[in-house]
Amino acid sequence: MSLDGIVVKSLIDELNTEILNAKIDKVYQPEDDEILIRLRNNSTNYKLLISSSSNNPRIHFTNANKKNPIKPPMFCMLLRKHLQGGKITYIKQPTLERIIKIGITSSDELGITSNKELVIEIMGRHSNIILIEKDTLNIIDSIKRITPDVSRKRQILPGINYSLPPSQNKDNPLNLDKEHFLNLLDINNDGNLLFKFIYKNYLGISPLIAKEICYRANIDSNKQIGALNEDEINSLYSSFNNLINKVKSNTYKPTMVTDSENNKVVAFSAINLQQFDKEKKHFNSISKVLEEYFLTRDRLDRIRQKAINLRKNISNKLDRNQKKLAKQKKELLNAKNREKYKIYGELVTANIYRIERGQEKLKCENFYDDNKEITINLKPRLTPSENAQKYFRRYNKLKNAYKKVSKEIKKTKADIEYLEHILLSIENCTELEELEEIRSELVDEGYLRVKKKNKKSKKRKTTSKPYHFISSDGYDIYVGKNNKQNDYLTLKYANKNDIWLHTKDIPGSHVIIRKKDSKEVPENTLIEAALLAAFHSKGKMSSNVPVDYTEKNNVKKPNGAKLGMVIYENNNTLYVTPKKKEVYQIKKIED
Repeated sequence: MSLDGIVVKSLIDELNTEILNAKIDKVYQPEDDEILIRLRNNSTNYKLLISSSSNNPRIHFTNANKKNPIKPPMFCMLLRKHLQGGKITYIKQPTLERIIKIGITSSDELGITSNKELVIEIMGRHSNIILIEKDTLNIIDSIKRITPDVSRKRQILPGINYSLPPSQNKDNPLNLDKEHFLNLLDINNDGNLLFKFIYKNYLGISPLIAKEICYRANIDSNKQIGALNEDEINSLYSSFNNLINKVKSNTYKPTMVTDSENNKVVAFSAINLQQFDKEKKHFNSISKVLEEYFLTRDRLDRIRQKAINLRKNISNKLDRNQKKLAKQKKELLNAKNREKYKIYGELVTANIYRIERGQEKLKCENFYDDNKEITINLKPRLTPSENAQKYFRRYNKLKNAYKKVSKEIKKTKADIEYLEHILLSIENCTELEELEEIRSELVDEGYLRVKKKNKKSKKRKTTSKPYHFISSDGYDIYVGKNNKQNDYLTLKYANKNDIWLHTKDIPGSHVIIRKKDSKEVPENTLIEAALLAAFHSKGKMSSNVPVDYTEKNNVKKPNGAKLGMVIYENNNTLYVTPKKKEVYQIKKIED
């Protein structure tokens, strides 16, 4: 979902109401593609977030607090120089384009007034934030510089003149005219679907709004234009016109449509979305809609982006260990066959009187196998005794190799299990701090090398917290997101009689049910905790996932074991299928 022209227009109207003539107090740049402007107007403070993120470009007021880099980026310093202390003189939108222009008047140290324009282009991966000289249209700089290598048609670079993005050659719906509308219908009467005709011919209209227009006209949005009768055409125009009139008169009803079953937002808009019969939430501000929708989405997107390299590194290590394990198993199988070399040595020794030097084979009775005849290869250049010793040495070598490889296999399996846990922990990350905890753990365990610049830095105190749920019976359930949290939950937080759960032989989170006094935990709570354990494991997409549970007192951490690794006894096992619907119904506490 992205911002369409109607959402942008509603934002323009909201910004004009709240911050026209506001003073710019401070400019921050918390992300490479995002700025935050602190403003003051009529004794009210505002924080305006502007993002040129490829995935989540947007502009809206925000109450969120983000960490800023210790050293501000160059673009941030530039904006501070030109905008801080300035006054917002206008906020406008060219037609219904997804472009916002903010005019700022400011004075320098000598009192000389200048007019700047901050242009926000909300266009997916082409989104940008550009500062220009208002009077000359000269670009001062942009958060993303677009060189000729990136685009031959349109560059965004300091010193060149700013021009709007190429026209889409669409009609402005704010100037909707019935006669022209009918002409367009006639021109496009070649099998086009109705909703596609609307959004492809009218500026600022998204597929969502096009379908809404059709719905309000009581017409199937997938109907072909040629199949429309006269009444339907009139109804369609009337629906379109009524919607646009509300936009022109700034009559909005910011709406978010949610799918509670799958715990996700289905759609949002500045207008009421009548086409959906799912749960709808209405707001008094389009900014509040955008903040609620984008805040979590943007945070998780950024975490996923920052986790890519770490995940790739761990996946490569996991792949190498799996190949190593296959090789070690082959070596172990070979070493298991060592007994035959001991037998060869003993048979050669027992028949040494029959062997002449230079002989290539020995045929004799195998008294280890019912005296069946056996043929043993000999080295002609060796004496009979040396041939026997050769087989004994081979036997002893494989015997020692078996012990060594067995130990190596045990270590490799532990490494694989640990790395699989790490990959799962990365998937569970909901905060950047949790990602840093995992990175720090991998450095401590020797899986990652510490960067030179961080060698002298102090370890950051863990700030992330496990998931917290309340069962239908009112019991607290905690779920670790990474190995540090798992160790903390099991070894420090849980009481000895609390219930500990974990997927059987499957990488997953530690889960703790807090007992109430000496009461037995109800079956429903056990099942809900088991669902959470299965859902936060590698088996989340499987059916009948085995989940072991026991009192925490039965869980121990072996000496030298890695973070998150424990052993347990006296357990029972539940089998659950972690369906999203059931998991999302368990009450989650946002601590």
